[in-house]
Amino acid sequence: MARKKSKPLDAEFVMFDIVYSDGSRSSNRRVPSDLLGGLDGDEPAREAIMEQDQIIAEKSGKPALAITSLTRSGKAAPEKPAQKARR
Repeated sequence: MARKKSKPLDAEFVMFDIVYSDGSRSSNRRVPSDLLGGLDGDEPAREAIMEQDQIIAEKSGKPALAITSLTRSGKAAPEKPAQKARR
């Protein structure tokens, strides 16, 4: 009997890259995928990440930073080959 493949662990989560107001960056922040979609798009992710940041701030004793931008993490775009100069 064939063995079933397990589901990828990240299927339940969507990863986000965040840039904060001071210019710092946080990559691959996990947000449950069931929060996303619908008419709000990725806006619920901002709220979830702000809640995560608040918990981290309470534990570290440092204030949470404001989020400047929020984008889904993805694979790097392939580089275009350099064009050869025409002679």
